[in-house]
Amino acid sequence: MTTLAIQTENELAELVRTRTQPMEIVGHGTKREYGRSAEMSDLLDMSAFSGIVEYDPGELVITAKAATSLSEIEAAISEKRQRLGFDPADWGPLFGAVENAGTIAGALCADTSGSARVRFGAARDHLLGYRAVNGFGEIYKAGGRVVKNVTGFDLPKLVCGAMGTLSALTEVTLRLVPMAPASVTIAIKGLSADEAFLQLRRIWSSPLEATGLAYIPDGLSTKFPELGAIGAGAAIIRIEGAPTPLKDKLVMLHALTGHSEAPPLDDGDAAFRKIGSGAPYADNDFDVWRIAIPPSQAADVARSLAGTAWLADWAGGLFWIGISKTDETLAARLRQIAMRAKGHARLMRASAETRAKIAVYRPEDLARAALTRAVKAAFDPKGILNPGRMIEGV
Repeated sequence: MTTLAIQTENELAELVRTRTQPMEIVGHGTKREYGRSAEMSDLLDMSAFSGIVEYDPGELVITAKAATSLSEIEAAISEKRQRLGFDPADWGPLFGAVENAGTIAGALCADTSGSARVRFGAARDHLLGYRAVNGFGEIYKAGGRVVKNVTGFDLPKLVCGAMGTLSALTEVTLRLVPMAPASVTIAIKGLSADEAFLQLRRIWSSPLEATGLAYIPDGLSTKFPELGAIGAGAAIIRIEGAPTPLKDKLVMLHALTGHSEAPPLDDGDAAFRKIGSGAPYADNDFDVWRIAIPPSQAADVARSLAGTAWLADWAGGLFWIGISKTDETLAARLRQIAMRAKGHARLMRASAETRAKIAVYRPEDLARAALTRAVKAAFDPKGILNPGRMIEGV
C-alpha cells in the first residue's frame, strides 16, 4: 500500500480528479479497524489538514481543519468554559490505538457521540458546515456558521456517520455549548435492569436535563472503580449547573428516584468517559456490538441479552455488548433483538476475517440500498473514496 500525503485542498482535488483506484482516507488512523474490512490500493494521508482556523467564543462556533486532534480543540474551548455538545468518545483504545489521538473529522465521520448525547444530541446536530473534496475532484462547501442556514439538502447531516465514503473532509465548523460550572454524578446501587431503566427514563423526561444516564450491570462493575463496591447493578446519573441551582437539582433527583442516600461520586466524569469510549472492552478479546433502540425497549432488550457482557447508555437507548466470537447465527440473533425493539445492531469490533463475512452495519432492504447507492454515485461515481467501509460495493 502506497501512502499519499496531501498538503492542500488543491492537491487533493487534483489527485482525486486523475485517480481511478480506491483510497483509504486516514487522519491519525485511530479507527482504521472500525467498519468493514475493505481492501484499498493506497492510503490517503490527511494529517496535514490540522489546526484551528477560527474560534468565536461569543458565537459559540469553532472552525478547524479536518485532521485537528480532538484534544487540541477541547483544550482551546475549555479555556472559555465551552464544550463539544455531542461529547465525542475516544474509541481509539478500543481498536488498539493510543488515547486522545483521534481527529475531529474522524469523530464526525464515525459518529462517536458520547454519553452527553442524551442531553445535547448527536454529532449531526452540531456540525454547521464543512469544506470537502468529492469524488469528482471538486472542492465544495456545505452549510455555514449558523444553525439556520439550510436552503436545500442538509449535507452536514449526511456526512456524519458516512465513514468518509462521500467526500474527503478538509475543514469543519461546529456549534459549541457552554460548559456548566459544576456537575454531580450519583450511582444508585442494587437495581435490577427493569428498575434501573424505569428510573433513567423518568429522569430523562424530567426538567433535570441530565447529561449522563447509564446502567452498569453487576458483571461489569469491576471495570468502574469510581463506583466503589457494588453488590448488584448501578444506575449512574449526571446532572450539571451553577452551584445553587445544582443543589436544588440534586434534591429533586433524590426525590424523583426515592434514593436520597445515594452519595455523589468522586469522579463521575471519568465513569462516563469510560462508558462512552467502551473502555470495559478495550483490554479483552471480545467482539463488540452496539445496539441502538428507543429507551422504552431497554428492559426487554436487556432480558434478551442475558449471558452477554453488556452495559447501557443514553437512558437505555444504547447497549454495548461483548461476546466471545461472532458467527452468522449470533449476528442474526442480535439483529433480530434490535429489530424487535425498533432499533438496529452494529458490529463495532471484530477481526478482519469476521468483518469481511458478517455485515458490520444493518443490512438494507432493496429500496434503501438503491438510495444508498444513488447517494454514493452522486458524490463519488468512480468509487474511490473509502469504498466498502460501510456496505460492500458502495
